[in-house]
Amino acid sequence: MDNAEDLDRYLSPTWFIDSDSPGVRAHAVQITKGCTTDEERAVKCFYAVRDGIRYDPYSITAEPRDYRASVTLERRVAYCIPKAVLLTALARVVGIPARLGFADVRNHLASEKLLAQLGTDLFIFHGFTELWLAGSWIKATPAFNIELCLRFGVRPLDFDGRHDSLFHEYSVDGERHMEYVGARDSFADLPLEEIVTAFEKEYGDSYYVPRSERDRDELFDAPESLA
Repeated sequence: MDNAEDLDRYLSPTWFIDSDSPGVRAHAVQITKGCTTDEERAVKCFYAVRDGIRYDPYSITAEPRDYRASVTLERRVAYCIPKAVLLTALARVVGIPARLGFADVRNHLASEKLLAQLGTDLFIFHGFTELWLAGSWIKATPAFNIELCLRFGVRPLDFDGRHDSLFHEYSVDGERHMEYVGARDSFADLPLEEIVTAFEKEYGDSYYVPRSERDRDELFDAPESLA
């Protein structure tokens, strides 16, 4: 069981989880205004990241700066790992111990173009946040914004601050959509070097294709109003 001393490391800012950034701090305070419990604050932070940051799998890079919480908040577009980093940072601002968790999954929210690019339906290091609430670690995945879920016919993940909210296991018509393959470790900070090494081993050079060098993928391209 985690004691108070152990939890301190999950409240402290890091270079990636820059919860000491003025922008991140101001955003956390703003979105949790009026909340009276950690559960309420966690829920507000979750939805702010889920729907406030558009999911884009083509935003994957190996550039460390692209994973900072403050940068993700400024850009308003990211894939699952930077979004989890941002949620972790927001939680730490409002006093909720938070860390990063990862798992490998199949049948991710993916278009045919994305699957063809990667050459597999296995998505490694799918990122989420673990929040210390009511004496236990609660998992929350803020990756997929509601607009994207509607395009794919998938129920958006909801979060109540009490139960895990992890994987889109079924689509709205009841068909199996996402398969959990296996868990990876939990981390107080982002293990970017380990992640990039794993991506290169699994996907080769195909995990990162700059937007300017790929064909359009309408399922992930934002409407002009959101671009």
